[in-house]
Amino acid sequence: MNLQNPLIIVNFKTYLESTGQRAIELAKSAQKASRETGVTIVVVPQAVDLARVAEEVEIPVFAQHIDPIKPGSSTGHILPEAVKEAGAVGTLINHAERQLKLSEIEAAIMLAKEKELISCVCANSPNATAAIAAMHPNIASFEPPELIGTGISVSKAKPEVVVDTVKMVRSVNGDCTILCGAGISQAEDVAVALKLGTQGVLVASGVVKAKDPYSILRAFAEATQY
Repeated sequence: MNLQNPLIIVNFKTYLESTGQRAIELAKSAQKASRETGVTIVVVPQAVDLARVAEEVEIPVFAQHIDPIKPGSSTGHILPEAVKEAGAVGTLINHAERQLKLSEIEAAIMLAKEKELISCVCANSPNATAAIAAMHPNIASFEPPELIGTGISVSKAKPEVVVDTVKMVRSVNGDCTILCGAGISQAEDVAVALKLGTQGVLVASGVVKAKDPYSILRAFAEATQY
């Protein structure tokens, strides 16, 4: 499956606002905004909600994580085959809140490829993002951890770092989609991110904890078209 850019990925994390039935409602809000604007919006629910969400919406659904494991004796881990069976078309890998070793990241990317899952790999610095891009994931997302959940957007706080990251990634991989994330909470943050050379954003609390997630997502999607 190929995703059309620009791209908005919404990480549900483990907020109560995006758990259980509320995960389905949030995914439906994302689907409505996506259909009305024509912009690709991906939702990323918790593992326990993945199958239910995937059954209820037609927009792409990602897993929050996969472990670089084969089927067998790995209690408590997330099997790539299981998330695909549940309806996921892709997965986050190495989010700042679920980090892996470089060898594990590479193995997870390879397994995602094997299982035809889109890989969105997160990194916390320009150098790390470029190193990950060299492993040829489908998507590389730059997120400074100190800005995650702050409401201070990376695209405004560190524009020069986003530009540098894009240049470094393109020097090793001309194909992967480049996203940025952390603190993105306004439509202007999204528009600036694209002007800096990215092809979309990875967002979370700015949408999930908003009073009206649909309106925020609609505004984000419209901002990609400025």
